[in-house]
Amino acid sequence: MEHQNLLTSDGQQLEADLLVAELRSGESANGALVICHPHPLYGGNRFSVVVDTVFRAAPALGYHSLRFDFRSAHDHGRGEILDVLAAIDAIADRHPGLPVHLIGYSFGAIVALATDDPRVVSIIAIAPPLGMGAEPTLTPVLPVLILSPAHDQFCTPAQAGVATALWPNCEIHPVPMADHSVSGQTASLMPTIGEWLSRERPTSPPPPHR
Repeated sequence: MEHQNLLTSDGQQLEADLLVAELRSGESANGALVICHPHPLYGGNRFSVVVDTVFRAAPALGYHSLRFDFRSAHDHGRGEILDVLAAIDAIADRHPGLPVHLIGYSFGAIVALATDDPRVVSIIAIAPPLGMGAEPTLTPVLPVLILSPAHDQFCTPAQAGVATALWPNCEIHPVPMADHSVSGQTASLMPTIGEWLSRERPTSPPPPHR
């Protein structure tokens, strides 16, 4: 694991960790994952269990993974988008030309869904609190996978279906026997994520960032 310090476009310094893909000789990485943590005002950080599970499992699937802490002064999802862009910059500079997939949990899912960057080719939202006034300001046009806990206190799979009915390319997968914390079911996330990423993997690299 490699520790990194990120710098946002508005001068915020962020802590981050990077794991590189586990590859055999001659293999290339499948892409890069940027992972966004849950609400910092409720104890969320880059070490949250769901974030840590995805972060550590990604290299075995051939993906570089980067997790980071949002800015210390909470900005209600606005400045946090700049934090995501700084994380994308960091992993794209380190591994240029690879498609980037955003993964967010809870508040981090909403921020990921609101981030617009040409290097991002898909978004995975784990337990996004849709239907609570937290929807992204733009309708995501990229492929989106929503992992919706069956017993989520904030947004059930049915509610997620209503909130995303007009999204052009969205799949909703219920997470059985799980509430918003996904406690006890975190190990079930990566098989679904890995299978979906294998189907959504682009055949050409993303366009250069301007």
